[in-house]
Amino acid sequence: MDESALKRALRRLFAAPIATLLSGFGIGVLLALPAAGYLLLGHLAGLAQGAAATPELTAFLPVGAERKTALAVEQKLKVLPGVAKTRLLAREDTLARMKASGAGGLADALAVLPANPFPDAIVVTPADDEPATLESLAATVRQWREVEHVQVDADWARRLAALNRLLKTAALLLAGLLGLALIALVFGTLRLQAVMQRTAADGPDRPAFLWQGVLLGLFGGLTAWLIVVATIFWLRLPVAELAGLYGLELTLALPSAREVAALLGVSALLGGCGALLAGGWTGRRP
Repeated sequence: MDESALKRALRRLFAAPIATLLSGFGIGVLLALPAAGYLLLGHLAGLAQGAAATPELTAFLPVGAERKTALAVEQKLKVLPGVAKTRLLAREDTLARMKASGAGGLADALAVLPANPFPDAIVVTPADDEPATLESLAATVRQWREVEHVQVDADWARRLAALNRLLKTAALLLAGLLGLALIALVFGTLRLQAVMQRTAADGPDRPAFLWQGVLLGLFGGLTAWLIVVATIFWLRLPVAELAGLYGLELTLALPSAREVAALLGVSALLGGCGALLAGGWTGRRP
């Protein structure tokens, strides 16, 4: 792959400008879809972390339990592995909060009760919000005699984890299929040029083929970057307005320099793979 091979590759690309532009645009569209999906996954992950509260585990004591029992349970919870922090909800505070809410005559109903119906509770914030960790912690606390009931908020964590895995799998599958399509596109483009330009005495110009594939891939990568940037600018304001209606903050950010470099590197690599296939195939007579 010396300088002459690069010059031959450039000359062939410029000799067919329409075909080069169409091929580059096609590669750009193929690359823009997984690139946009990758950015979307990043934005959704950040949005989920900012919008969803950390799942909590609540340990309820019997209604007649003494305060020293609640404090002892809280101390036991603090030393458990995987516990980030604890918070004691005194039954007096719960009663005052319920009376202050006044929802549906609740304050009047509580006023006629002879005693406080609410138990002491300890709210536990786990260090790890994985569903398996929460369930393991809940199973441990349920075995304590001092605790009457354990409520764990893990359903949303399961759904979020499942959705994240599904989106990642779909993105990888889409990227793989479109990568194969990109290789096929480069292969077909260079194969057609080789058949049209080669004479019976010519042999396959593999170095020039490789450069053509790499250059086509880079051109497609730049096209994909432009498509993604244009799409972000076009959708930034509508997406921000839609998120604001749900009380969320979501601003579409442009791809970073590292992400752009990765996109160009992958596009050049895939273009080179297609060129290598084309160079090997053109060694056979059609």
